[in-house]
Amino acid sequence: MSGSVRRVAVVGAGMVGLATAWFLRERGVEVTVLDRKGVAAGASWGNAGWLTPAIATPLPEPAVLRYGMRAVLSANSPVYVPPTLDPRLARFVAGFVRHSTDSRWEKAMQALIPVNARSLDAFDHLAAHGVAAEVLEAEPFVAAYDRAGDVQVLLDEFVSIEKAGGKVEHELIGGDEARRREPALSDAVQAAIIIHGQRYLRPVEYVDALAEAVRAQGTPIHVGTEVLGIEDLGSGGVRVQTSGEGGGTYDAVVVATGAWLGDLASQFGVRQVVQAGRGYSFSVPTEHMPAGPLYFPAARVALTPLGDRLRVAGMMEFRRADAALDPRRITAIVEATRPLLRGADLDDRQDEWVGSRPVTCDGLPLIGGTESERVFVAGGHGMWGITLGPITGQLLAEQITTGQTPSELAPFDPLRRLSWAPSRLTAARGR
Repeated sequence: MSGSVRRVAVVGAGMVGLATAWFLRERGVEVTVLDRKGVAAGASWGNAGWLTPAIATPLPEPAVLRYGMRAVLSANSPVYVPPTLDPRLARFVAGFVRHSTDSRWEKAMQALIPVNARSLDAFDHLAAHGVAAEVLEAEPFVAAYDRAGDVQVLLDEFVSIEKAGGKVEHELIGGDEARRREPALSDAVQAAIIIHGQRYLRPVEYVDALAEAVRAQGTPIHVGTEVLGIEDLGSGGVRVQTSGEGGGTYDAVVVATGAWLGDLASQFGVRQVVQAGRGYSFSVPTEHMPAGPLYFPAARVALTPLGDRLRVAGMMEFRRADAALDPRRITAIVEATRPLLRGADLDDRQDEWVGSRPVTCDGLPLIGGTESERVFVAGGHGMWGITLGPITGQLLAEQITTGQTPSELAPFDPLRRLSWAPSRLTAARGR
């Protein structure tokens, strides 16, 4: 595509879709947003709200694979793969296993570093141009452990990140110092790692504010409208068939439907399986609200202060996106969290939620063009859709309106057809 693009439909009103719509409109494109449920109705709603580019890493890694192997035997594992005859899930798991090696993780990490490096700047740009929602400094951001020796796993990951060209500003402290800095931690905490330079937000509040900013640009957001089909008309554009408002012919369409991306994109050559990596969350009252996000890496539990309640989130459950909430997952998170947290009433839970993160087997998102020059996709970010949503929208808007693929997007080609050189990408950032 090129500067001749005048009208674009964006399918999906989560963080990624709305950010894409905003940046397209900033470039003078007339945009219509379509969503079958509503703003932030998917994975954008109940996630932890972390903006942590320093630790935005590929999900397929040897350590996660070990969790997954145990999870086949234990439904309480932080990563759960239920026994199934689903051939699509089997295909995903096989690909995930294939990519869970040190060498493939490092190459994927090298691909993520350039977008990670620009991710917070994209939030700053939105804030400076009308997105009226608070983005908070995560100081402190504490990763806490009940066994001091377990810190080595995360420290080794930091070494791997730096080997790939990134950098994580951090410090290692003991349990007493951790409690001094964050009194919400219990006496069971023996060691902690403080990670600097990260941020967090309140997901629903932020995505709602982004939606309002999109509307303020003059872009309609049609909710309760399902996209039934997309047809490439050649030089005549692309026809979007809907169950309600917003259907018609556009110059281009962006599919940003999260875990359901393949339903519309597969006909345009996007063969990568986008699997639902379901996460769970709930909120609880606490006697002492943490000053910033807390992370319990051994249990893979994330805690975020959200107003007067603490959001507790965790789990990576590979299952159908539309499967019902499984209470056993909530119980597993509660039992993993209880020993490490002081003063939180984990039995007074509200907002119990399950949502489907869109996960790819190689751990990289799908951002860019398809076999149709009029159909683009933006998804597959796994756990990093909030962190990388705005930079995704900014770079994809550039690609759609200029016809040129930004170098940062080369590794994320939805057809996995473009070659890219990790060393050149990281060297371009002065690393």
